[in-house]
Amino acid sequence: MDTIGNFWLYAVFFGLVSIMLLIDFLGFKQKQGQAVAVKTAAYWSIAWVTVASLFGGGLWLYLQQTAGVTIANEKVMEYFAGYLLEKSLAVDNVFVWLMIFAAFAIPPALQRKLLLYGVLGAIVLRTIFIFIGAWFVQEFSWILYLFGAFLVYTGFKFLRGQDDEPSNIEDMALLKWLRKHMRITPQLQGDRFFVRQNGLLWATPLFLVLILVEASDVIFAVDSIPAIFAVTTDPFIVLTANLMAILGLRAMFFLLAGSAAKMHYLPYGLGIILVFIGFKMLMLDVFHMPIWISLSFIVLVLAITAWLSIRHTKGLDSSQS
Repeated sequence: MDTIGNFWLYAVFFGLVSIMLLIDFLGFKQKQGQAVAVKTAAYWSIAWVTVASLFGGGLWLYLQQTAGVTIANEKVMEYFAGYLLEKSLAVDNVFVWLMIFAAFAIPPALQRKLLLYGVLGAIVLRTIFIFIGAWFVQEFSWILYLFGAFLVYTGFKFLRGQDDEPSNIEDMALLKWLRKHMRITPQLQGDRFFVRQNGLLWATPLFLVLILVEASDVIFAVDSIPAIFAVTTDPFIVLTANLMAILGLRAMFFLLAGSAAKMHYLPYGLGIILVFIGFKMLMLDVFHMPIWISLSFIVLVLAITAWLSIRHTKGLDSSQS
């Protein structure tokens, strides 16, 4: 498969990811029993976006020296287009996590611990899924058309407002299965996932929440990974864009926790983007769209979506005052 990735690039990237995770886990903390302040989450979100941008700049400098300006421009635009796409799709992860935490009444102090494991699990699972997807694309190129059709279908679901999606956590088949096949304590047991009672091992509701958090990322990976393969089929670009977007998820969660309702038009913007890249993928044999068009379209749609959401929120605030 055509890729810029080599052993040293992967080694440098995973080394950077390890350092970022260590900084995130040790530095992004909250006071005992208190929620992370929006201001703190905003600073950390800016930090992660800055790191992702610097990585893109470093990648351009490396490719400019080793492969030429043309390749450097193309690959870095693919990286930023994939990063923006994955970052915007990750907002849905945040909304689902909010719903899960609310359903189980998880206190702020425990949310941070769950998200630590959630991000680690997402990194491992996404890496596996991306390499499996890259192998399928290499061995069965026709699968790109299945990806395209699936993205168009998913995009129209977003545009319909996802009315057919269950909104009650208790309706999830996975949760029903876990409750049926596991011994689960009725109450949280501090920050423990398992406890022993009367000589028997019991799972706590915290363990259920962890499983649901990881499962939600698997579900969203089904949308996001085909989407980024529509931007580029280079597994190194797919991996780096995806993981860079995931690394800032914890900060983004606490940043958006109090403003989920303000993202009114985001699902519609995501729907338009998914339909666009789905059709782009279906038209591969007819028209090869330059990457700058895809990047510009994603930026434009997200900007319009944000502007409309801000106007919508201001309209609601003025009508209530």
